[in-house]
Amino acid sequence: MIKKRSYFIGLTLLVLVVSSGFITFKKEKLEGFHLSNSEVIKYHVPNEYENEEVLPIKVPQVGKSFIGFAQKMAYKESRGILHLVNPYGYMGKYQFGRSTLRTVGIYDFQEFLRNAEWQDEAFKALIARNKWELRKEIQKYSGRIINGVEITESGLVAAAHLGGAGSVKKYLRSNGRNGFKDGFGTSLSSYIRKFSNYDITHIEADANAKVDLE
Repeated sequence: MIKKRSYFIGLTLLVLVVSSGFITFKKEKLEGFHLSNSEVIKYHVPNEYENEEVLPIKVPQVGKSFIGFAQKMAYKESRGILHLVNPYGYMGKYQFGRSTLRTVGIYDFQEFLRNAEWQDEAFKALIARNKWELRKEIQKYSGRIINGVEITESGLVAAAHLGGAGSVKKYLRSNGRNGFKDGFGTSLSSYIRKFSNYDITHIEADANAKVDLE
């Protein structure tokens, strides 16, 4: 009888935690970057089209400039927290994976989590690489409507940040039928919509873009 009661109490607590919309992770389990055993991070798991503007923190109003693009991406990815490491090991305010960081020339991950300039430069380098990878798709699909969303250069680049350029190509070529969602359920379509019509034209497409650490 005691075992049954304990089982139902445990099940009830689990349901309450999941239904609250938050997952809590102890920081010491998240790759060990600048983390203290006494600290806890809460990750909000939003639905696909959740409007950030209803949340307590708002993105500064900088319009559709590149600064606006970068700030909105940082806010969407990590709420702008420089040293954040998520449960999947993605790091920094723009949430980079290790392999992507190596691709743009960064190998010191602990310094990366401390260094705002490195993170901003890595973000620019990845934009340049994704613009190169998607150069044909940007030219071909810009202005089209897929799944009710207008295709723009900045939207495609943002979607590539989420799921990779390959996933974006599959999405476009399937007319939106072959989609992608990350571990939190965020879709390519939502990023194409949220980041549409930002001015990122000053960053040139570059297949070999890297961060200058000197």
